[in-house]
Amino acid sequence: MTESKKAATHIVLKQTRSVIGKSEHLRAVMKGLGLGKIGSEKTLKDTPAIRGMVEKVHHMVHIEVREGDVELTGARSRAL
Repeated sequence: MTESKKAATHIVLKQTRSVIGKSEHLRAVMKGLGLGKIGSEKTLKDTPAIRGMVEKVHHMVHIEVREGDVELTGARSRAL
């Protein structure tokens, strides 16, 4: 049994803007992504749920996509 293993894609997020003055919904999304302070950085698995959250706050984060094995950080990575 040979299994073709595809390289996983990950998203590295770095918060660049503050949540001060933003709606409660956007604050909750940032908290869900594991971001809280300017400069904080998280590496998350690339899933449709994460992509949707990033789409909501794309103006407040810097996004980098990486291929291959990457050490995950953040609360969502613990559920693997």
